[in-house]
Amino acid sequence: MTATLGTTSTTKTPDLGPAVELVSKEEGHRQPLAPEFVSAEDFSPLEVAYDFGRVRREDIEAGPKNIWRYKKLLPVPSNIEEIPNTEPGATRLIRADRLAKELGLKSVWIKDDTGNPTHSFKDRVVAVALAAAREFGFEVLACPSTGNLANATAAAAARAGWRSVVLIPKTLERAKILTTAVYDGDLIAVDGNYDDVNRLATELAGEHPKWAFVNVNVRPYYSEGSKTLAFEVAEQLGWRIPPQIVVPIASGSQLTKVDKGFRELGQLGLVEASPYKVFGAQATGCSPVSAAFRAGQDVVQPVKPDTIARSLAIGNPADGPYVLDIVNRTGGAIEDVTDEEVVEGIRLLARTEGVFTETAGGVTVATAKKLVETGKLDPDAETVLLITGDGLKTLDAVENHVGPKAIVPPSAAAVNEALGY
Repeated sequence: MTATLGTTSTTKTPDLGPAVELVSKEEGHRQPLAPEFVSAEDFSPLEVAYDFGRVRREDIEAGPKNIWRYKKLLPVPSNIEEIPNTEPGATRLIRADRLAKELGLKSVWIKDDTGNPTHSFKDRVVAVALAAAREFGFEVLACPSTGNLANATAAAAARAGWRSVVLIPKTLERAKILTTAVYDGDLIAVDGNYDDVNRLATELAGEHPKWAFVNVNVRPYYSEGSKTLAFEVAEQLGWRIPPQIVVPIASGSQLTKVDKGFRELGQLGLVEASPYKVFGAQATGCSPVSAAFRAGQDVVQPVKPDTIARSLAIGNPADGPYVLDIVNRTGGAIEDVTDEEVVEGIRLLARTEGVFTETAGGVTVATAKKLVETGKLDPDAETVLLITGDGLKTLDAVENHVGPKAIVPPSAAAVNEALGY
């Protein structure tokens, strides 16, 4: 593997706003902006570095009601609002008092990203990846996916008038297959798990120089989209960072970028740089980062996924070591929960706050409950839970657990009898 995998040639100087270069995460080697994701110097992941200049709250607040209000903090063109895209973001932050009572917490907020265009946070990262891919001269938007990314990539490509190539494990939830196929791109099911699909995508990225694999060759830009979760949470809380936040872990990228977003807001003086703790959530059937944290290790050992939380089923998470660094630095923790607890987490959130989340959200809620019970979450500290996808995508997880209370003939007496009156 080389650092130039999937690079496409272009003579155009990319307009990526405040982004100025790429930096390796291990040793800080710097290189020009390009569609590259691994440093040739130390073979560590690359991430975007910026020269933000002056950024003011009032400028952000005057922006559009989507993630482009934060364009001065993202690697996107200065005219991004004028380019056809799905315009994700500006999702609800819900005060969840009934859930807080059930969990034993004083104050809980739900960041409800089910309201995005394809009903998950992946619309955020894909929108940023597409903007970068266009600047680098790519022509096809592609990805390997556990489901939500497939939906977001296919929809974003359709909106932009691009071809899409989406690779998924053949065992993906039926709803996620259909909600990707409906956009009429090239959807390919692979006989293997996500890690097999991801390896295949890396190989194809090297063979097709005009294909932008959002989470491979343009990954440094793609991952920056998750910062907008941190930006929105802070702004919606009145420009402050929550003391505690619980984030689901798949590749680990989302957690690392939420942390990066909070740190950037503090460095720019947009919020008070107050302490906060980041907590990670995994399903027990795919919990390599949780296992490493529990063992006090800084290396994440790959596992073979076996969980209903398929959107988190990445057995070899690329950002696992960096998740461990952040959780340890902030004083947080990582826990995992069983599939049974995941289902109960889904149902708990639905019955207390009227939010129907997919299995990843069930992992987040159930993990928060476990973190309280084990004394790792401060019950008196304000806590934000990230709910990253819609329950309509994973109906199979709850279909054997919920249903009508009774089946009755069409009479009031029968209804009253069924209800115990």
